Amino acid sequence: MNRQFVWPTFLDAWIVHDDGDIVVVDKPAGMPSQSTHPGGTDDVVARLGVHLGGAYLGVHQRLDKDTSGLLVFARRREANAGLAAQFEGRSVEKTYVACVTGWPTAKQRASLRSALAPDKNGAMRVVAERTPGAKVAVTDARVLSRRGQRAMLELRLATGRTHQARVQLAHAGAPIAGDVLYGGAPAPRLLLHASAIAFRHPITARHVRFASPLPPELEVWLSRGDLAEGVYDDDAAFDRALRLALERRWTFGRSDAISSRLITSGRGGGEEPATTTAFRLVNDTGDALPRLAIDVYDSWLVAQLYTDGDPGGGLWGDAVRRERLLTRLDALGFDGIYLKVRPKQANVLVDTRRDDLAPACPVRGCAAPFEFAIVEDGMPLLVRLGDGLSTGLFLDQRGNRRRVRELAEGKRVANLFAYTCGFTVAAALGGATRTVSVDASTVALERGKANLANAAVLDRGEHVLVVADAFAWISHAVRARERFDLVILDPPSYSTTKRGRFVADTDYVDLAASTLELLAPHGKLLACTNHRGIGRSRFRHVLYEAARAAKREVSQMKDFAVPPDYPVPVGGEPHAKTALVTVV
Repeated sequence: MNRQFVWPTFLDAWIVHDDGDIVVVDKPAGMPSQSTHPGGTDDVVARLGVHLGGAYLGVHQRLDKDTSGLLVFARRREANAGLAAQFEGRSVEKTYVACVTGWPTAKQRASLRSALAPDKNGAMRVVAERTPGAKVAVTDARVLSRRGQRAMLELRLATGRTHQARVQLAHAGAPIAGDVLYGGAPAPRLLLHASAIAFRHPITARHVRFASPLPPELEVWLSRGDLAEGVYDDDAAFDRALRLALERRWTFGRSDAISSRLITSGRGGGEEPATTTAFRLVNDTGDALPRLAIDVYDSWLVAQLYTDGDPGGGLWGDAVRRERLLTRLDALGFDGIYLKVRPKQANVLVDTRRDDLAPACPVRGCAAPFEFAIVEDGMPLLVRLGDGLSTGLFLDQRGNRRRVRELAEGKRVANLFAYTCGFTVAAALGGATRTVSVDASTVALERGKANLANAAVLDRGEHVLVVADAFAWISHAVRARERFDLVILDPPSYSTTKRGRFVADTDYVDLAASTLELLAPHGKLLACTNHRGIGRSRFRHVLYEAARAAKREVSQMKDFAVPPDYPVPVGGEPHAKTALVTVV
Protein backbone atom coordinates (compact mmCIF):
# COMPACT_ATOMS: atom_id res chain seq x y z
CA MET A 1 0.00 0.00 0.00
CA ASN A 2 1.02 3.62 -0.51
CA ARG A 3 0.72 5.55 2.76
CA GLN A 4 1.31 8.86 0.99
CA PHE A 5 -1.78 8.10 -1.13
CA VAL A 6 -3.96 7.21 1.86
CA TRP A 7 -2.56 9.95 4.12
CA PRO A 8 -1.24 12.71 1.82
CA THR A 9 1.04 15.35 3.32
CA PHE A 10 -0.99 18.17 1.75
CA LEU A 11 -3.20 18.64 -1.31
CA ASP A 12 -3.12 21.49 -3.81
CA ALA A 13 -6.93 21.58 -3.58
CA TRP A 14 -6.65 22.87 -0.01
CA ILE A 15 -4.77 25.99 -1.13
CA VAL A 16 -7.25 28.79 -1.88
CA HIS A 17 -4.72 31.54 -2.67
CA ASP A 18 -0.94 31.85 -2.86
CA ASP A 19 0.71 35.02 -4.20
CA GLY A 20 4.13 34.53 -2.65
CA ASP A 21 3.38 37.00 0.15
CA ILE A 22 0.44 35.24 1.79
CA VAL A 23 -1.12 31.80 1.45
CA VAL A 24 -4.72 31.02 2.34
CA VAL A 25 -5.73 27.41 2.93
CA ASP A 26 -9.07 25.69 3.44
CA LYS A 27 -8.22 23.33 6.30
CA PRO A 28 -10.16 20.05 6.30
CA ALA A 29 -11.81 18.86 9.48
CA GLY A 30 -9.60 16.45 11.40
CA MET A 31 -6.32 18.27 10.72
CA PRO A 32 -4.90 20.04 13.81
CA SER A 33 -3.76 23.64 13.63
CA GLN A 34 -1.17 22.87 16.28
CA SER A 35 0.74 19.62 16.59
CA THR A 36 -0.63 17.08 19.04
CA HIS A 37 2.85 16.48 20.47
CA PRO A 38 6.04 18.54 20.96
CA GLY A 39 8.11 18.83 17.81
CA GLY A 40 5.52 16.97 15.76
CA THR A 41 4.82 17.40 12.07
CA ASP A 42 1.14 16.42 11.90
CA ASP A 43 -0.35 19.93 11.98
CA VAL A 44 -1.42 22.16 9.10
CA VAL A 45 1.62 24.45 9.44
CA ALA A 46 4.19 21.67 9.26
CA ARG A 47 2.41 19.80 6.48
CA LEU A 48 1.87 22.94 4.40
CA GLY A 49 5.51 23.87 4.93
CA VAL A 50 6.65 20.53 3.56
CA HIS A 51 4.26 20.88 0.61
CA LEU A 52 5.70 24.30 -0.18
CA GLY A 53 9.27 23.07 -0.01
CA GLY A 54 10.14 24.27 3.48
CA ALA A 55 8.80 27.78 3.02
CA TYR A 56 8.61 30.29 5.88
CA LEU A 57 5.10 30.53 7.36
CA GLY A 58 3.96 33.24 9.78
CA VAL A 59 1.12 31.92 11.96
CA HIS A 60 -1.55 34.17 13.50
CA GLN A 61 -4.70 32.06 13.88
CA ARG A 62 -5.83 28.56 14.73
CA LEU A 63 -8.90 26.41 14.28
CA ASP A 64 -9.96 23.48 16.42
CA LYS A 65 -9.00 20.12 14.95
CA ASP A 66 -12.52 19.24 13.80
CA THR A 67 -13.38 22.77 12.64
CA SER A 68 -12.92 23.22 8.90
CA GLY A 69 -12.24 26.38 6.96
CA LEU A 70 -9.93 29.24 6.15
CA LEU A 71 -6.53 30.04 7.62
CA VAL A 72 -4.12 32.69 6.35
CA PHE A 73 -0.34 32.56 6.72
CA ALA A 74 2.42 34.98 5.81
CA ARG A 75 4.85 33.51 3.29
CA ARG A 76 7.49 36.18 3.75
CA ARG A 77 8.75 37.93 6.86
CA GLU A 78 8.02 41.26 5.17
CA ALA A 79 4.34 40.28 5.07
CA ASN A 80 4.27 38.84 8.56
CA ALA A 81 4.37 42.12 10.49
CA GLY A 82 1.41 43.54 8.55
CA LEU A 83 -0.72 40.46 9.21
CA ALA A 84 0.29 40.37 12.87
CA ALA A 85 -0.76 43.99 13.40
CA GLN A 86 -4.20 43.33 11.91
CA PHE A 87 -4.84 40.22 14.00
CA GLU A 88 -3.61 41.92 17.16
CA GLY A 89 -5.70 45.00 16.38
CA ARG A 90 -8.77 42.85 15.69
CA SER A 91 -9.30 44.36 12.26
CA VAL A 92 -9.39 40.97 10.52
CA GLU A 93 -13.00 40.02 9.74
CA LYS A 94 -13.68 36.36 10.52
CA THR A 95 -16.96 34.73 9.55
CA TYR A 96 -18.07 31.24 10.59
CA VAL A 97 -21.06 29.05 9.90
CA ALA A 98 -22.37 26.71 12.60
CA CYS A 99 -25.24 24.25 12.84
CA VAL A 100 -27.01 24.18 16.20
CA THR A 101 -30.07 22.94 18.03
CA GLY A 102 -32.10 25.00 20.47
CA TRP A 103 -31.73 28.46 18.92
CA PRO A 104 -34.92 30.44 19.80
CA THR A 105 -37.41 30.57 16.94
CA ALA A 106 -38.16 34.26 17.41
CA LYS A 107 -34.52 35.34 17.52
CA GLN A 108 -33.13 36.14 14.07
CA ARG A 109 -30.04 37.97 15.33
CA ALA A 110 -28.16 38.18 18.62
CA SER A 111 -24.94 39.56 20.02
CA LEU A 112 -23.31 37.23 22.52
CA ARG A 113 -21.00 38.92 25.00
CA SER A 114 -19.54 36.99 27.92
CA ALA A 115 -16.37 36.40 29.90
CA LEU A 116 -14.62 33.06 29.39
CA ALA A 117 -12.15 31.15 31.56
CA PRO A 118 -10.99 27.53 31.75
CA ASP A 119 -12.43 25.19 34.38
CA LYS A 120 -10.38 22.67 36.37
CA ASN A 121 -10.50 20.22 33.44
CA GLY A 122 -9.29 22.78 30.92
CA ALA A 123 -12.65 23.29 29.18
CA MET A 124 -13.69 26.90 28.68
CA ARG A 125 -16.72 28.20 30.58
CA VAL A 126 -18.75 31.40 30.82
CA VAL A 127 -17.83 33.15 34.08
CA ALA A 128 -18.27 36.51 35.79
CA GLU A 129 -16.14 39.22 34.18
CA ARG A 130 -14.25 39.79 37.44
CA THR A 131 -13.11 36.18 37.59
CA PRO A 132 -9.29 35.98 37.62
CA GLY A 133 -8.01 35.10 34.16
CA ALA A 134 -11.36 35.75 32.48
CA LYS A 135 -11.37 37.27 28.98
CA VAL A 136 -14.32 38.94 27.30
CA ALA A 137 -15.60 37.32 24.08
CA VAL A 138 -18.01 38.88 21.59
CA THR A 139 -19.82 36.95 18.86
CA ASP A 140 -22.59 38.25 16.59
CA ALA A 141 -24.99 35.56 15.35
CA ARG A 142 -27.49 35.61 12.48
CA VAL A 143 -29.85 32.83 11.40
CA LEU A 144 -29.22 31.69 7.83
CA SER A 145 -31.82 28.91 7.69
CA ARG A 146 -33.89 26.60 9.88
CA ARG A 147 -35.40 23.15 9.85
CA GLY A 148 -37.46 22.47 12.98
CA GLN A 149 -35.17 22.59 16.02
CA ARG A 150 -32.11 22.69 13.77
CA ALA A 151 -30.66 26.00 12.66
CA MET A 152 -27.70 27.23 10.62
CA LEU A 153 -26.07 30.38 11.98
CA GLU A 154 -23.62 32.85 10.53
CA LEU A 155 -21.17 33.97 13.23
CA ARG A 156 -18.91 37.00 13.22
CA LEU A 157 -16.22 36.83 15.87
CA ALA A 158 -15.11 40.22 17.16
CA THR A 159 -12.62 38.52 19.49
CA GLY A 160 -10.53 35.38 19.15
CA ARG A 161 -10.88 33.43 22.40
CA THR A 162 -10.35 29.69 22.76
CA HIS A 163 -13.54 27.78 21.84
CA GLN A 164 -15.34 31.14 21.81
CA ALA A 165 -18.29 30.31 19.57
CA ARG A 166 -18.64 26.81 20.96
CA VAL A 167 -18.83 27.96 24.59
CA GLN A 168 -21.07 30.95 24.01
CA LEU A 169 -23.60 29.04 21.91
CA ALA A 170 -23.71 26.18 24.41
CA HIS A 171 -24.23 28.70 27.24
CA ALA A 172 -27.07 30.25 25.22
CA GLY A 173 -28.76 26.84 25.01
CA ALA A 174 -27.85 26.25 21.38
CA PRO A 175 -24.72 24.04 21.33
CA ILE A 176 -23.05 23.34 18.02
CA ALA A 177 -23.99 19.94 16.60
CA GLY A 178 -21.28 17.33 16.98
CA ASP A 179 -19.60 19.16 19.88
CA VAL A 180 -18.53 16.37 22.23
CA LEU A 181 -17.02 18.78 24.75
CA TYR A 182 -19.94 21.20 25.10
CA GLY A 183 -22.97 18.97 24.60
CA GLY A 184 -23.94 19.24 20.95
CA ALA A 185 -26.49 17.06 19.18
CA PRO A 186 -25.28 13.97 17.30
CA ALA A 187 -23.62 14.88 14.00
CA PRO A 188 -20.90 13.46 11.75
CA ARG A 189 -18.40 15.98 13.19
CA LEU A 190 -18.22 19.37 14.89
CA LEU A 191 -20.38 21.40 12.50
CA LEU A 192 -18.37 24.61 12.63
CA HIS A 193 -16.77 26.07 9.50
CA ALA A 194 -14.58 29.17 9.04
CA SER A 195 -16.34 30.33 5.90
CA ALA A 196 -14.73 33.72 5.16
CA ILE A 197 -11.82 35.95 6.14
CA ALA A 198 -11.15 39.55 5.11
CA PHE A 199 -8.20 41.87 5.76
CA ARG A 200 -5.81 44.29 4.08
CA HIS A 201 -3.08 42.63 2.08
CA PRO A 202 0.08 43.17 4.14
CA ILE A 203 2.13 44.19 1.07
CA THR A 204 -0.30 45.84 -1.39
CA ALA A 205 -2.65 47.26 1.30
CA ARG A 206 -5.64 46.25 -0.86
CA HIS A 207 -8.69 44.94 0.97
CA VAL A 208 -8.98 41.21 0.21
CA ARG A 209 -11.65 38.70 1.11
CA PHE A 210 -11.58 34.92 0.74
CA ALA A 211 -14.52 32.55 1.04
CA SER A 212 -14.84 28.80 1.43
CA PRO A 213 -17.77 26.72 0.17
CA LEU A 214 -20.01 25.29 2.85
CA PRO A 215 -19.09 21.64 3.56
CA PRO A 216 -21.92 19.32 2.43
CA GLU A 217 -22.24 17.70 5.85
CA LEU A 218 -23.59 20.96 7.32
CA GLU A 219 -26.39 21.22 4.76
CA VAL A 220 -27.18 17.50 4.98
CA TRP A 221 -27.46 17.67 8.78
CA LEU A 222 -29.66 20.77 8.62
CA SER A 223 -32.09 19.13 6.21
CA ARG A 224 -32.03 15.54 7.48
CA GLY A 225 -30.40 15.51 10.91
CA ASP A 226 -27.89 12.87 11.89
CA LEU A 227 -27.96 10.06 9.32
CA ALA A 228 -26.95 7.38 11.88
CA GLU A 229 -27.00 3.98 10.11
CA GLY A 230 -28.37 5.63 6.98
CA VAL A 231 -24.81 6.78 6.22
CA TYR A 232 -24.12 3.40 4.60
CA ASP A 233 -26.82 3.98 1.99
CA ASP A 234 -25.50 7.43 1.05
CA ASP A 235 -22.19 7.00 -0.77
CA ALA A 236 -21.22 10.68 -0.52
CA ALA A 237 -21.92 10.80 3.23
CA PHE A 238 -19.97 7.58 3.80
CA ASP A 239 -17.00 8.89 1.81
CA ARG A 240 -17.00 12.11 3.87
CA ALA A 241 -17.06 10.16 7.14
CA LEU A 242 -14.25 7.89 5.98
CA ARG A 243 -12.12 10.82 4.80
CA LEU A 244 -12.56 12.50 8.18
CA ALA A 245 -11.57 9.30 9.99
CA LEU A 246 -8.46 9.05 7.81
CA GLU A 247 -7.50 12.66 8.46
CA ARG A 248 -7.95 12.22 12.21
CA ARG A 249 -5.46 9.31 12.10
CA TRP A 250 -2.83 11.04 9.97
CA THR A 251 -0.38 10.98 12.90
CA PHE A 252 -0.59 7.18 13.01
CA GLY A 253 -0.85 6.56 9.29
CA ARG A 254 2.21 8.68 8.59
CA SER A 255 4.22 7.95 11.74
CA ASP A 256 7.05 7.22 9.29
CA ALA A 257 7.00 10.93 8.42
CA ILE A 258 7.07 12.16 12.03
CA SER A 259 10.78 11.69 12.53
CA SER A 260 10.92 14.13 15.45
CA ARG A 261 8.33 12.30 17.52
CA LEU A 262 10.31 10.29 20.05
CA ILE A 263 9.63 8.12 23.08
CA THR A 264 12.02 7.15 25.83
CA SER A 265 13.07 3.53 26.00
CA GLY A 266 12.33 3.43 29.73
CA ARG A 267 15.71 1.87 30.47
CA GLY A 268 17.96 4.90 30.29
CA GLY A 269 18.90 3.89 26.76
CA GLY A 270 17.95 7.10 25.00
CA GLU A 271 15.10 7.58 22.54
CA GLU A 272 13.69 5.94 19.44
CA PRO A 273 11.20 6.92 16.71
CA ALA A 274 7.63 6.29 17.79
CA THR A 275 6.66 4.31 14.71
CA THR A 276 3.17 2.82 15.00
CA THR A 277 1.73 0.55 12.31
CA ALA A 278 -1.40 -0.75 14.10
CA PHE A 279 -4.26 1.48 15.23
CA ARG A 280 -8.00 2.03 14.95
CA LEU A 281 -9.10 3.79 11.79
CA VAL A 282 -12.87 3.89 12.43
CA ASN A 283 -14.40 3.72 15.89
CA ASP A 284 -18.12 3.12 15.55
CA THR A 285 -20.34 6.10 16.43
CA GLY A 286 -17.29 8.09 17.55
CA ASP A 287 -16.55 8.43 13.83
CA ALA A 288 -20.21 8.69 12.78
CA LEU A 289 -20.08 5.15 11.34
CA PRO A 290 -22.28 3.12 13.70
CA ARG A 291 -21.82 -0.62 14.08
CA LEU A 292 -18.47 -0.50 12.31
CA ALA A 293 -14.88 -0.59 13.53
CA ILE A 294 -11.89 -0.71 11.21
CA ASP A 295 -8.37 -1.43 12.40
CA VAL A 296 -5.11 -0.99 10.52
CA TYR A 297 -2.47 -3.71 10.89
CA ASP A 298 0.48 -2.55 8.85
CA SER A 299 -0.68 -2.99 5.22
CA TRP A 300 -3.98 -4.72 6.03
CA LEU A 301 -7.38 -3.65 7.29
CA VAL A 302 -9.61 -5.58 9.67
CA ALA A 303 -13.27 -4.56 9.32
CA GLN A 304 -15.46 -5.43 12.31
CA LEU A 305 -19.24 -5.42 11.83
CA TYR A 306 -21.33 -5.26 15.01
CA THR A 307 -24.63 -7.10 15.05
CA ASP A 308 -27.38 -7.60 17.61
CA GLY A 309 -26.97 -11.37 17.52
CA ASP A 310 -27.83 -13.02 14.22
CA PRO A 311 -24.89 -12.27 11.86
CA GLY A 312 -27.26 -12.71 8.92
CA GLY A 313 -29.74 -10.07 10.08
CA GLY A 314 -29.99 -6.38 10.84
CA LEU A 315 -27.85 -3.69 9.23
CA TRP A 316 -25.09 -6.01 8.03
CA GLY A 317 -27.42 -8.80 6.99
CA ASP A 318 -27.94 -6.91 3.73
CA ALA A 319 -25.38 -8.52 1.43
CA VAL A 320 -25.45 -5.59 -1.02
CA ARG A 321 -24.70 -3.07 1.74
CA ARG A 322 -21.91 -5.23 3.11
CA GLU A 323 -20.29 -5.68 -0.30
CA ARG A 324 -20.58 -1.98 -1.05
CA LEU A 325 -18.74 -1.22 2.20
CA LEU A 326 -15.93 -3.65 1.43
CA THR A 327 -15.55 -2.32 -2.10
CA ARG A 328 -15.17 1.25 -0.85
CA LEU A 329 -12.61 0.17 1.73
CA ASP A 330 -10.73 -1.78 -0.92
CA ALA A 331 -10.38 1.44 -2.94
CA LEU A 332 -8.06 2.81 -0.23
CA GLY A 333 -5.34 0.53 -1.58
CA PHE A 334 -4.45 -1.64 1.41
CA ASP A 335 -2.99 -5.05 0.58
CA GLY A 336 -6.01 -6.90 1.95
CA ILE A 337 -9.12 -6.71 4.12
CA TYR A 338 -10.14 -9.21 6.80
CA LEU A 339 -13.67 -9.41 8.14
CA LYS A 340 -14.94 -10.01 11.69
CA VAL A 341 -18.66 -10.10 12.54
CA ARG A 342 -19.17 -9.41 16.24
CA PRO A 343 -22.15 -9.33 18.57
CA LYS A 344 -22.69 -5.79 19.86
CA GLN A 345 -22.99 -7.00 23.44
CA ALA A 346 -19.81 -8.41 24.96
CA ASN A 347 -21.73 -10.99 27.00
CA VAL A 348 -23.00 -12.71 23.85
CA LEU A 349 -20.68 -15.70 23.57
CA VAL A 350 -19.99 -17.12 20.12
CA ASP A 351 -17.65 -19.60 18.52
CA THR A 352 -14.79 -17.25 17.60
CA ARG A 353 -13.61 -19.39 14.70
CA ARG A 354 -16.86 -19.77 12.76
CA ASP A 355 -16.06 -19.00 9.13
CA ASP A 356 -19.21 -16.90 8.71
CA LEU A 357 -18.06 -14.68 11.60
CA ALA A 358 -14.32 -14.57 10.98
CA PRO A 359 -13.17 -15.94 7.63
CA ALA A 360 -9.59 -17.18 7.73
CA CYS A 361 -8.87 -15.62 4.35
CA PRO A 362 -9.18 -11.94 3.44
CA VAL A 363 -12.44 -10.90 1.81
CA ARG A 364 -10.53 -8.47 -0.41
CA GLY A 365 -6.92 -8.42 -1.60
CA CYS A 366 -4.10 -10.76 -0.64
CA ALA A 367 -3.48 -12.62 2.60
CA ALA A 368 -1.19 -11.44 5.36
CA PRO A 369 1.37 -13.86 6.81
CA PHE A 370 -0.30 -16.19 9.31
CA GLU A 371 1.60 -14.39 12.08
CA PHE A 372 3.60 -11.18 11.71
CA ALA A 373 4.83 -8.29 13.82
CA ILE A 374 3.29 -4.85 13.86
CA VAL A 375 5.07 -1.96 15.53
CA GLU A 376 3.55 0.05 18.37
CA ASP A 377 5.51 3.08 19.58
CA GLY A 378 8.61 1.31 18.29
CA MET A 379 7.72 -1.97 20.08
CA PRO A 380 7.20 -5.15 18.00
CA LEU A 381 4.10 -7.23 18.78
CA LEU A 382 2.86 -10.35 16.97
CA VAL A 383 -0.64 -10.56 15.48
CA ARG A 384 -2.74 -13.04 13.50
CA LEU A 385 -5.46 -11.59 11.30
CA GLY A 386 -7.10 -14.79 10.10
CA ASP A 387 -7.23 -16.75 13.36
CA GLY A 388 -10.76 -16.16 14.64
CA LEU A 389 -12.36 -12.99 15.95
CA SER A 390 -9.30 -11.86 17.90
CA THR A 391 -5.96 -10.85 16.43
CA GLY A 392 -3.89 -11.35 19.58
CA LEU A 393 -3.63 -7.64 20.38
CA PHE A 394 -6.08 -5.17 21.90
CA LEU A 395 -5.23 -1.92 20.14
CA ASP A 396 -7.06 0.25 22.67
CA GLN A 397 -4.42 -0.67 25.27
CA ARG A 398 -1.60 1.04 23.34
CA GLY A 399 -1.40 3.94 25.80
CA ASN A 400 -1.39 1.58 28.78
CA ARG A 401 1.40 -0.52 27.29
CA ARG A 402 3.41 2.69 26.90
CA ARG A 403 2.74 3.53 30.57
CA VAL A 404 3.86 0.08 31.69
CA ARG A 405 7.04 0.48 29.68
CA GLU A 406 7.71 3.84 31.33
CA LEU A 407 7.02 2.52 34.86
CA ALA A 408 8.73 -0.87 34.69
CA GLU A 409 12.43 -0.11 35.11
CA GLY A 410 13.82 -2.14 38.02
CA LYS A 411 10.33 -3.35 38.99
CA ARG A 412 8.67 -6.68 39.71
CA VAL A 413 5.62 -6.86 37.44
CA ALA A 414 2.57 -9.14 37.43
CA ASN A 415 0.41 -9.27 34.31
CA LEU A 416 -2.96 -10.85 35.12
CA PHE A 417 -5.27 -12.12 32.36
CA ALA A 418 -2.13 -11.78 30.26
CA TYR A 419 -3.49 -13.18 26.98
CA THR A 420 -0.56 -12.92 24.50
CA CYS A 421 1.57 -10.88 26.93
CA GLY A 422 1.63 -7.49 25.25
CA PHE A 423 1.96 -5.81 28.65
CA THR A 424 4.75 -8.20 29.55
CA VAL A 425 6.71 -7.31 26.43
CA ALA A 426 6.30 -3.64 27.35
CA ALA A 427 7.48 -4.28 30.92
CA ALA A 428 10.48 -6.27 29.73
CA LEU A 429 11.48 -3.59 27.23
CA GLY A 430 11.08 -1.05 30.00
CA GLY A 431 13.61 -2.87 32.17
CA ALA A 432 11.51 -4.94 34.60
CA THR A 433 13.69 -7.25 36.68
CA ARG A 434 10.96 -9.91 36.97
CA THR A 435 7.62 -10.51 35.28
CA VAL A 436 4.90 -13.06 35.96
CA SER A 437 2.24 -13.49 33.26
CA VAL A 438 -0.90 -15.40 34.25
CA ASP A 439 -3.59 -16.71 31.91
CA ALA A 440 -5.86 -19.75 31.82
CA SER A 441 -5.01 -20.45 28.17
CA THR A 442 -1.91 -22.46 27.32
CA VAL A 443 -2.22 -21.39 23.68
CA ALA A 444 -2.33 -17.70 24.63
CA LEU A 445 0.79 -17.99 26.77
CA GLU A 446 2.62 -19.88 24.04
CA ARG A 447 1.91 -16.90 21.82
CA GLY A 448 3.06 -14.70 24.68
CA LYS A 449 6.38 -16.50 24.86
CA ALA A 450 6.77 -16.04 21.11
CA ASN A 451 6.04 -12.32 21.60
CA LEU A 452 8.80 -12.05 24.18
CA ALA A 453 11.22 -13.94 21.94
CA ASN A 454 10.35 -11.79 18.94
CA ALA A 455 11.06 -8.65 20.96
CA ALA A 456 14.40 -10.16 22.06
CA VAL A 457 13.66 -9.72 25.78
CA LEU A 458 13.57 -13.32 27.04
CA ASP A 459 17.10 -12.86 28.39
CA ARG A 460 16.33 -9.50 30.01
CA GLY A 461 15.42 -10.31 33.60
CA GLU A 462 13.27 -13.22 34.78
CA HIS A 463 10.05 -13.88 32.90
CA VAL A 464 7.64 -16.50 34.22
CA LEU A 465 4.52 -17.62 32.35
CA VAL A 466 1.87 -19.35 34.47
CA VAL A 467 -1.04 -21.30 33.03
CA ALA A 468 -3.65 -20.87 35.74
CA ASP A 469 -7.01 -19.39 36.55
CA ALA A 470 -6.07 -15.81 37.47
CA PHE A 471 -8.54 -15.68 40.37
CA ALA A 472 -7.05 -18.82 41.93
CA TRP A 473 -3.48 -17.68 41.25
CA ILE A 474 -4.08 -14.36 43.02
CA SER A 475 -5.32 -16.16 46.14
CA HIS A 476 -2.33 -18.50 46.10
CA ALA A 477 0.15 -15.66 45.54
CA VAL A 478 -1.34 -13.61 48.39
CA ARG A 479 -1.08 -16.58 50.77
CA ALA A 480 2.51 -17.18 49.60
CA ARG A 481 3.27 -13.49 50.34
CA GLU A 482 4.41 -12.75 46.79
CA ARG A 483 4.68 -9.01 46.25
CA PHE A 484 4.96 -6.89 43.11
CA ASP A 485 5.77 -3.26 42.40
CA LEU A 486 3.38 -3.07 39.45
CA VAL A 487 0.34 -5.22 38.70
CA ILE A 488 -1.73 -5.01 35.51
CA LEU A 489 -5.37 -6.01 35.98
CA ASP A 490 -7.36 -6.18 32.75
CA PRO A 491 -10.03 -8.88 33.16
CA PRO A 492 -12.68 -9.69 30.57
CA SER A 493 -16.05 -8.10 31.22
CA TYR A 494 -17.59 -11.58 31.37
CA SER A 495 -15.95 -14.93 31.96
CA THR A 496 -16.62 -18.37 33.37
CA THR A 497 -14.03 -19.90 35.68
CA LYS A 498 -13.82 -22.94 37.94
CA ARG A 499 -15.02 -20.66 40.73
CA GLY A 500 -18.07 -19.58 38.79
CA ARG A 501 -19.08 -16.73 36.53
CA PHE A 502 -17.30 -13.35 36.68
CA VAL A 503 -19.16 -10.21 35.66
CA ALA A 504 -17.18 -6.99 35.94
CA ASP A 505 -20.28 -4.98 36.78
CA THR A 506 -20.75 -6.83 40.08
CA ASP A 507 -17.49 -8.64 40.78
CA TYR A 508 -14.72 -6.12 40.01
CA VAL A 509 -14.53 -4.85 43.60
CA ASP A 510 -13.66 -8.28 45.02
CA LEU A 511 -11.17 -8.99 42.24
CA ALA A 512 -9.43 -5.62 42.65
CA ALA A 513 -9.34 -5.99 46.44
CA SER A 514 -7.57 -9.34 46.14
CA THR A 515 -5.16 -7.93 43.57
CA LEU A 516 -4.27 -4.93 45.75
CA GLU A 517 -2.97 -7.36 48.38
CA LEU A 518 -0.22 -8.32 45.91
CA LEU A 519 1.27 -4.82 45.91
CA ALA A 520 4.49 -4.05 47.72
CA PRO A 521 4.71 -0.75 49.65
CA HIS A 522 4.31 2.16 47.22
CA GLY A 523 3.26 -0.32 44.54
CA LYS A 524 0.99 0.53 41.62
CA LEU A 525 -2.08 -1.17 40.17
CA LEU A 526 -2.96 -0.44 36.55
CA ALA A 527 -6.65 -1.33 36.54
CA CYS A 528 -8.72 -1.54 33.35
CA THR A 529 -12.24 -2.42 32.30
CA ASN A 530 -14.20 -2.12 29.07
CA HIS A 531 -17.55 -3.02 30.62
CA ARG A 532 -20.00 -0.53 29.14
CA GLY A 533 -22.07 -0.50 32.33
CA ILE A 534 -19.18 0.93 34.35
CA GLY A 535 -18.57 4.62 33.76
CA ARG A 536 -15.38 6.47 34.64
CA SER A 537 -16.63 7.97 37.90
CA ARG A 538 -18.08 4.66 39.00
CA PHE A 539 -14.82 2.89 38.17
CA ARG A 540 -12.97 5.20 40.55
CA HIS A 541 -15.55 4.42 43.23
CA VAL A 542 -15.10 0.68 42.62
CA LEU A 543 -11.34 0.95 43.08
CA TYR A 544 -11.60 3.02 46.26
CA GLU A 545 -14.08 0.47 47.63
CA ALA A 546 -11.63 -2.31 46.72
CA ALA A 547 -8.82 -0.49 48.54
CA ARG A 548 -10.95 -0.21 51.69
CA ALA A 549 -11.78 -3.91 51.50
CA ALA A 550 -8.09 -4.76 51.10
CA LYS A 551 -7.13 -2.32 53.87
CA ARG A 552 -4.71 -0.55 51.53
CA GLU A 553 -4.36 3.22 51.70
CA VAL A 554 -4.45 4.93 48.32
CA SER A 555 -1.93 7.75 47.96
CA GLN A 556 -2.92 8.57 44.38
CA MET A 557 -5.45 7.52 41.76
CA LYS A 558 -5.00 8.81 38.24
CA ASP A 559 -7.44 8.39 35.35
CA PHE A 560 -6.32 8.14 31.74
CA ALA A 561 -8.16 9.22 28.62
CA VAL A 562 -8.85 6.83 25.78
CA PRO A 563 -6.35 6.89 22.89
CA PRO A 564 -7.07 9.54 20.22
CA ASP A 565 -7.97 6.88 17.64
CA TYR A 566 -10.93 5.86 19.85
CA PRO A 567 -13.05 9.03 19.79
CA VAL A 568 -16.11 9.12 22.06
CA PRO A 569 -19.48 10.00 20.48
CA VAL A 570 -21.52 12.99 21.57
CA GLY A 571 -22.99 12.26 25.00
CA GLY A 572 -21.16 8.94 25.25
CA GLU A 573 -18.71 7.40 27.68
CA PRO A 574 -15.42 5.86 26.59
CA HIS A 575 -15.74 2.08 26.39
CA ALA A 576 -12.31 1.58 28.00
CA LYS A 577 -11.61 2.91 31.49
CA THR A 578 -8.15 2.94 33.07
CA ALA A 579 -6.88 4.08 36.45
CA LEU A 580 -3.41 3.90 37.98
CA VAL A 581 -3.72 3.28 41.72
CA THR A 582 -0.69 3.93 43.94
CA VAL A 583 -0.79 2.60 47.50
CA VAL A 584 1.15 3.62 50.58
